[in-house]
Amino acid sequence: MLLYNVTTIVDESIAQEWQEWMLSKHIPDVMNTGLFVKNHFLKVLDSPNEGVTYSAQFIAKSKDDYELYLEKHATELREEVKALFKEQLVSFRTLMEYVTDDF
Repeated sequence: MLLYNVTTIVDESIAQEWQEWMLSKHIPDVMNTGLFVKNHFLKVLDSPNEGVTYSAQFIAKSKDDYELYLEKHATELREEVKALFKEQLVSFRTLMEYVTDDF
């Protein structure tokens, strides 16, 4: 199992609008690709950055599913974010592998 994490720092002036859009549109769109089995959406409370920091996490069963997401869906979904929110946010992505899943 893999965890695809997208950390986004959002300008405070659009934080509420962006959060609502993530929950109602973007996260459902990512999940509707069928390539992730679960997701989490978190707000970072102790971020050293200006603005509001969020973490959107998506769990994939395999690297093949993750790579298929990148190949077929990621560009279009990222472009939608850019078109709507322009220079008001910055994101970085991390792929992690579960070493254990017994929390």
